[in-house]
Amino acid sequence: MEIAKKITLLFAILSAVIISLLSGFVWYFSNDFAFEDFYKRLEARVNIAAQIKLYEDDNNDVYAKMRNQYLERLPAEREFIIEAGKPEIKVDRVLPRSFYDRINAGFTARYRADNHFYAGKYFKNPQKGYIVIVSANDPVGFRELKDLQKILIIGFFLSVILSFLVGWKFSNYMLMPLRNVIKSVKKIKAENLHMRLDVKDGSDEMSQLAQTFNNMLNRLETAFETQNNFISNASHELRTPLTIISGEVELAMKAKDDSEKQHNALLKIKDESERLNTILTSLLGLAQSGFNGKNQPWEMVRMDELLWEIKDAVNQVHPNSKIEIDFSTLPDDEDLITLRVNKNLIKLAITNVVSNACKYSDYKPVTITLESKTNLLSIAITDQGIGIPESDIQHIFEPFYRASNTNKFKGYGVGLPLSLNIIRLHRGSIAIKSKEGIGTEIKIILPIKG
Repeated sequence: MEIAKKITLLFAILSAVIISLLSGFVWYFSNDFAFEDFYKRLEARVNIAAQIKLYEDDNNDVYAKMRNQYLERLPAEREFIIEAGKPEIKVDRVLPRSFYDRINAGFTARYRADNHFYAGKYFKNPQKGYIVIVSANDPVGFRELKDLQKILIIGFFLSVILSFLVGWKFSNYMLMPLRNVIKSVKKIKAENLHMRLDVKDGSDEMSQLAQTFNNMLNRLETAFETQNNFISNASHELRTPLTIISGEVELAMKAKDDSEKQHNALLKIKDESERLNTILTSLLGLAQSGFNGKNQPWEMVRMDELLWEIKDAVNQVHPNSKIEIDFSTLPDDEDLITLRVNKNLIKLAITNVVSNACKYSDYKPVTITLESKTNLLSIAITDQGIGIPESDIQHIFEPFYRASNTNKFKGYGVGLPLSLNIIRLHRGSIAIKSKEGIGTEIKIILPIKG
């Protein structure tokens, strides 16, 4: 059964239960209040009948006259005056034992059979005790209750039908965003993983669901790109050093009597072997970064402290580097610079960017600026290096791609793609601004709340 139908059915059932309880509440108190007045009129007649019939009083004639003149007779009204203690009590019907027990206890008793009402009370004159009972019909009150009963029954069914229709409209309205999500997800296939769901502003469940799908698509796209890049680049990048190694081995084998040529060949083989090892390490790192990082722990990390660790790490590799860290815009609340990250991966990503900045600026000063605002933390790495040609900027995150002005610098074009994959795993992004001959600024943006 579809969720919309389940919601509609549940809504209709709950509405029926609530309406039933409300109708029962109305019926119970209407039934109680409708007959209360009539019982009081009967009890007044019980007292008047006892006064007139059982007590000798000079005013009894006046009471009887006023009673006949001003007190209307109720439909089918009858009076019964019974001597107390008689085993056989005769009225127009057999009344329950509880009715007489209440009278004998000194209270006014009430009883109703359909539309016929009874009220009775015990009285004692100087000679004997008597039970006075007055009975009558109440056609008006009974008819009003019957009409109320019909109204409640009709209202119940109409309300249930209306609640079903409203529930159907309501469920369709509430599930419309979910249907849109399903419709959008069905359009996304392996060949268009770049598509994303439209995330509305807000923190409701639909927005969270869409954002969760987008995060999953980010990871899938990264994994697909990593796989494709690995396959397409591995064969090309690995073939070159292997070809060189193979050629140098053949050259060394031919130059049996020339030790200098053999030595040069072995040096070339050593260099290409190291290059091959570096490429393999980079490819494996690039491939592993395409997964979700569950093999490594995620933890809360203060990013200002991590930047000091990165500065020390880069200084060890590039002793001539000049790295300055700018904390002038840091907030007072340390929670705004503390992120839940995979520390090893995020450290690798930022280290790659900082190391590139130092290398491609001939070790001129590199500034790292940490800033936190609007639930985002940004790390800007600014150098005064060679910059990136405008035509190359769109390709620098492609594996093994190197800008056209980097020929004199050693590298393999794997660092930035690896950093991008890692930042994507953390639901972040990388922005770049560069001008050839002036310098480059790369800004890493990460969400503060995961």
